[in-house]
Amino acid sequence: MKQLSDVRCFLLDMDGTFYLGDRLLDGSLDFIKAVEESGRDYLFLTNNSSHNAAHYVKKLAKMGLSVGRDKVLTSGQATAMKVIGLFPGKKAFVLGNEFLFEELEEYGVRIDQQNPDYVIIGYDTTLDYAKMTAVCDFVRWGLPYIATHPDFNCPTETGFAPDIGAIIAFIEASTGRRPDLIIGKPYVGIVEAALQRTGLRADQLAMVGDRLYTDIETGLQHGMTAILVMTGETTEEMLAASSTVPDLKYGRLSDMIPELMKG
Repeated sequence: MKQLSDVRCFLLDMDGTFYLGDRLLDGSLDFIKAVEESGRDYLFLTNNSSHNAAHYVKKLAKMGLSVGRDKVLTSGQATAMKVIGLFPGKKAFVLGNEFLFEELEEYGVRIDQQNPDYVIIGYDTTLDYAKMTAVCDFVRWGLPYIATHPDFNCPTETGFAPDIGAIIAFIEASTGRRPDLIIGKPYVGIVEAALQRTGLRADQLAMVGDRLYTDIETGLQHGMTAILVMTGETTEEMLAASSTVPDLKYGRLSDMIPELMKG
């Protein structure tokens, strides 16, 4: 049985795990302090490609946690790392907002919204009908089609907002195609990026999050300790009905502190 004592670095989901919307979840800062005091490390790992790492650094600072950009890995960054190798010198059509554009361009991804060689879609909070039509045209024409992550909903303080999973669904309804490659949790692309960033083995990592089909499946599928917290999407009823069973389960991050301080 996997235990906290095996973990050298915690990969932390953000929204629904560390905070909810713009509200820091109780005990989150205490958890980070305990991780550091126990000699372990952490890396924020988010599927949300509607913001870049710089945005999250600023958001965390407002909540009382000062970190560098090296402590944040987004699905946008992981996507950029992957497509640079897959499509060297090629140009992408990007369905996303300005944060995703900035993140991709920072890694050297070439963007061409008129004559692309392949398609990248993210969680586009500026989506409109013109964009919907354009992306479906390029996907229908058969261009390689990459999605930053698969999440159906994004948790908010009042419920949920439709995420990229809903975008993938309308593209499939119009074109008959699903993405050729999905990068974010629970898929291997973001895991490869996390292993590269931390320099650790998968069995030294724990994936901590509130979603069974992304966070927990990431841990289970890729040899990490899978830790569920009940502060976001997953309810007790959902957990009881699911075939996805976490290695460990806690009410919130801070509930791990007593075990962390044991050594």
